[in-house]
Amino acid sequence: MKAAWFQTFGPAREVLQIGEMARPSPGPGEVLVRLETSAVNPSDVKKRAGSAPNLLDGGPVIPHSDGAGTIEAVGNGVDAGRIGERVWVYQAQHGRRLGTAAEFVTLDQRRAAVLPDNTGFDVGACLGIPAMTAHRCVFADGPVDGRSVLVTGGAGRVGHYAIQWAAQAGASVVATASKEADRDACAAAGAQAVVSHREAGWAAQVLEATGGRKIDRVIDLEFGQNLGQVLDLVSVSGAIVTYGSAAEPEPVLPFYRMMFMDLLLRLVIVYDMPESAKTRAIEDIHDALENNRLQHRIAHLMPLDDIAMAHEIVEQGQVRGGVVLKT
Repeated sequence: MKAAWFQTFGPAREVLQIGEMARPSPGPGEVLVRLETSAVNPSDVKKRAGSAPNLLDGGPVIPHSDGAGTIEAVGNGVDAGRIGERVWVYQAQHGRRLGTAAEFVTLDQRRAAVLPDNTGFDVGACLGIPAMTAHRCVFADGPVDGRSVLVTGGAGRVGHYAIQWAAQAGASVVATASKEADRDACAAAGAQAVVSHREAGWAAQVLEATGGRKIDRVIDLEFGQNLGQVLDLVSVSGAIVTYGSAAEPEPVLPFYRMMFMDLLLRLVIVYDMPESAKTRAIEDIHDALENNRLQHRIAHLMPLDDIAMAHEIVEQGQVRGGVVLKT
């Protein structure tokens, strides 16, 4: 099978290779998926750069956790009726070496969710990390109906889905975005107000948009960088749910200020969500896809041969929407 892989850490153009590898066979409880697409996420480029030092201990790594395709074979214990099923896959390269940047992947059948017929494989590749992370951020701490929710970085991969999950569940949503096109995307996704996080004192703009009402739940892309502003706008007994802090990877917490606000701080990583949360996310994603209730942003659709360029695009951090490879 055709595949992309790396066997040393380093810059994309120096370490990523494309060639032929042996086609895998499904083991017990596994399915073999003929992949049509593979998505590049920030965690994928970080792994290639060396964020998981032990990753290469077993040999070359086929990158990427998310993708979509069709089940071609099943292992022992898997219903043969799944053969021919259109699926989106997630966690393909979590805790293991062989991901979705290839023509085929084998993985636990739980990690291959049914992709409705009305949904393209390009969209299917964007569901694992972005849509599931967003779902967890919105719903991990209870219903949001009637609550106020702030989504920072609302035009990003996760933020765009978070706005939709929250708005469709009955929340009043405010988002942050700086560029006009991104602000429009947030509004189209369901944000009732959008403010620019590039402006000083943007927390005051959020409160102006809510008529002075503090925010019940903050879903935050840049925890360390945004914390000071977030504490100015989050309500007492509110929640800060964060899935990133790239600008300040080791933030300092104003502990007593946060304690006397009775705040909940939740850190979300999609790979280690409880299985029950993954199941609920998959069910809700399937229902939303079948009923065309989700908007998707795909910034680039490229051939597998351009994987190095795709990694560089994601690494630059400026792209809004998924970067998807056709396998």
